[in-house]
Amino acid sequence: MTTLEREELIYLNALNCIPFLGPRRITALIEHFGTAGKAWAAAEGQLKQADGLQGYETRLAAERKKLDPAREWERINEQGIKLISVDSPEYPPLLKQLPCPPPVLYCRGSLQGLGRPAVAIVGSRRSTFYGKEAAHRLAGELSAAGVAVVSGMALGIDTAAHRGCLDNNGYTVAVLGCGLDHCYPPGNTDLMEQIAATGAVISEFPLGTKPLPGHFPQRNRIISGTSRGTVVVEATAKSGSLITADCALEQNREVFAVPGNIGSPYSRGCHQLIKEGAHLVESAADILAEIMVKPPLEEQLTLDNAVLTLTDLERALLDIIPYQPIHIDDIIQACESSASEVITALLELELKKIIRQTPGKYFCRI
Repeated sequence: MTTLEREELIYLNALNCIPFLGPRRITALIEHFGTAGKAWAAAEGQLKQADGLQGYETRLAAERKKLDPAREWERINEQGIKLISVDSPEYPPLLKQLPCPPPVLYCRGSLQGLGRPAVAIVGSRRSTFYGKEAAHRLAGELSAAGVAVVSGMALGIDTAAHRGCLDNNGYTVAVLGCGLDHCYPPGNTDLMEQIAATGAVISEFPLGTKPLPGHFPQRNRIISGTSRGTVVVEATAKSGSLITADCALEQNREVFAVPGNIGSPYSRGCHQLIKEGAHLVESAADILAEIMVKPPLEEQLTLDNAVLTLTDLERALLDIIPYQPIHIDDIIQACESSASEVITALLELELKKIIRQTPGKYFCRI
């Protein structure tokens, strides 16, 4: 990084730390004055000449006096965070296509993985087992096809999508609605570290920004903006995930929805999207076909091919175990074999990745 590039990032960050500016006014300032440094140093009388700054020039001049750009830059470096301007080669190419992209991104990790196709997976925080399994599975299948997975690191569907990608050695990006010195939700601290180690955690908000409700709709446009398509997995009729889907439509990106139980309130948002023309998703192949990515050969394998290697008992167990969790006692009761034989066969099916055990000695098909 040259001295001039470093100086520009210092003042770009300083401008971004002024709460009322936002992407449009920052962009207008830089276009008017030529650089972030010149915009920062402009006299109050000059500021009102920039588009959108009329009436804000006195307030901006006052805010500049409260902030030390050099100290803010030190805080970023102390936490190992990178600043990526919209003019940087590292800036996500699809995000740059938005009418007013964030002028700067804060990043932990590497954004190089967004050079490949990316798909967003979002959904309800209060999700069902079915929804989390669907998100985990889709993320794993997309990873196998070399597709990056983008989400918001929220509880429920977002977390399941990130973990599904990580469990399959894929590349995933978490977009936060707060500064990168905050982990939201706090319970996802370990997940945030895992994502930063192999993918990227990004935000357009400066350090110190708390996860306020109003930040998340703004965050959602980045989730969809970095992706070729957005998949909604479980959403209530008023879910924030539908805002992400709306952003994707406005950005001329594909929208996908996973159907669910017709009696579940968490399916209403997805079913409404499907009624309005969203692509119905049963597997990653439905997504890959629309974003023009060829699935890997492994993706084309069917369970029937895998069943050829199963024992008679394992085949019988698969006829008993549904895609929703069933308790081991019910499995044993429905099977003619002994408990020890059933437990051994269940372990084999787990190792073959055909079923999964969930807390409480429940099992389900994958």
